[in-house]
Amino acid sequence: MYWQRHVERLGRYDLVGTTVKSAADLPQHLLADEKHTRFNGEKAYIATTVGDDCVFGASVALKADTPHLAESYGHFKEEAQRLDPDYQPETVNTDGWGPTHNAWNIMFPMAVIIRCFLHAYISIRSRCKKLADFPELCNKVWEVYRAETEEAFYREVAELYAWADGRFHGTAKAAIRKLCSKTGDFLLAFQHPDAYRTSNMIDRHMEPMARCLYSARYFHGHLMSAEFQIRGWAIMHNFRPYCPRSKIHKKYQSPAHKLNGFVYHDNWLHNLLISTSGQVIYAHHRKR
Repeated sequence: MYWQRHVERLGRYDLVGTTVKSAADLPQHLLADEKHTRFNGEKAYIATTVGDDCVFGASVALKADTPHLAESYGHFKEEAQRLDPDYQPETVNTDGWGPTHNAWNIMFPMAVIIRCFLHAYISIRSRCKKLADFPELCNKVWEVYRAETEEAFYREVAELYAWADGRFHGTAKAAIRKLCSKTGDFLLAFQHPDAYRTSNMIDRHMEPMARCLYSARYFHGHLMSAEFQIRGWAIMHNFRPYCPRSKIHKKYQSPAHKLNGFVYHDNWLHNLLISTSGQVIYAHHRKR
């Protein structure tokens, strides 16, 4: 379709280079997750990288294993290091999925992987929400999250474990134990105060992505077309204006404006097209 072809053309541009105008503005703290989708009726995944309220990576992976995710997330690394050859993020927030963790360790061995606390809570909620003690359990789990020091975090985890030990059984107890057993992973966030402790920011960007995918009835055709489509969506998402009723719209036109601190043109589409000028054309050829 006419507009679909235009979106695909945008997807051929360097996503990071179009959004970030100075290497100094490359994010030091990232979030990464996979959006489940369909490609020609089969399950597929969009490896998504977010930082500083912008989408910096969106690439289709046909499997959620380490090699496929490393390739898909690796496009972000290639583009970021075209701006700064020495670029290395300080932290990456993930949901705890092993292949995601492994993929980022392969790309950036020095980056610290921060486990998302929200996903640990969601795991507990899905198993305990029908139980009578669930409201009190929620309060105690979030008291752990709100701990301000490592010592306080340890103390709150110990209190949660002792309180829940005799009250919950089966899968509910296993979910609580799993959170407590990952204490060391959560404590890494205290060594990096600016790191993202939950996936809230990437979830906010994945919601409009999910609506776009559903409206298009997901991906059909060639894998490269799917790749261009999702990259085109990501570029437009970074440059589309904030809601006029939002407070941030009074100060910034779009996420890209907020990141860079300036715009080339007051019209968001003109600003996007100017930003693409001189950018690298995405030339990574992929097989079906």
